[in-house]
Amino acid sequence: MPSKILLSLFALLILAACGSDDDVVRTEGNADVLYNKAAAALDDKRYGEATQLFEEVERQHPYSQWATQSQLMAAYAAYQGQRYDEAVLALDRFVQLHPGNKDVDYAHYLRALSFYEQISDVRRDQEMTKQAVESFDVLIRRFPDSRYTRDAKLKQDLTLDHLAGKEMEVGRYYLERANVGAAINRFRVVVRDYQTTTHAPEALHRLVEAYLIVGLKDEAVRVAAVLGHNYPGSKWYKRSYGLLDPKQRKQLQEEGGWIDRTMDSLFKG
Repeated sequence: MPSKILLSLFALLILAACGSDDDVVRTEGNADVLYNKAAAALDDKRYGEATQLFEEVERQHPYSQWATQSQLMAAYAAYQGQRYDEAVLALDRFVQLHPGNKDVDYAHYLRALSFYEQISDVRRDQEMTKQAVESFDVLIRRFPDSRYTRDAKLKQDLTLDHLAGKEMEVGRYYLERANVGAAINRFRVVVRDYQTTTHAPEALHRLVEAYLIVGLKDEAVRVAAVLGHNYPGSKWYKRSYGLLDPKQRKQLQEEGGWIDRTMDSLFKG
């Protein structure tokens, strides 16, 4: 009797599992029929089902004209469903298998977006931001004429600004706690690696401030000259100028001609 009960329970568990929405969709059919079902699921925002159906197209019809496109669409459905790790894996596979495909630039773009959508608050770890920058860079370098490259450049600028913001936050933290050497290192990273971002003027000002704290007056004047030349109307230059004593201001005005005012000059020698 107990064995019959166990068998009945086992049968119920099997039936329940077969009816689960989490199971892989095993719809048999022609490639175009499966593809259309997957597309319909995607349109209805049933992203998990769409992903599974697109994968079924490739599994059942690996040599059909629909298989390659289904690989890319499965990745897109995963991306839309915010399953970004799954999307990246699928896109990496697509690029590896089809490097000459007409949509390979879009695959790179979608891969970068998968990281971009996961960018967290500037106060948190920025690994996803770095991955986004690197992925956008691959697209920009390899496909400069792609229709996705312009948007990639815009988003890359935003991600670089995000990374610079992280460096600035850490630098300010160190400066407020009198760890001036560590603060200087962070601000120099911003000036060196992120000089096209919105954080560059403040980074230069903070360097002026930090150099004055540790008594490196000539360095402070040198950085102030770079700041004044590149951002003359910036509030940060006004603040830096206000930190200089009369002698340093005179040096900035009268001897400024010999100072190399490019950003790169700050890292010579």
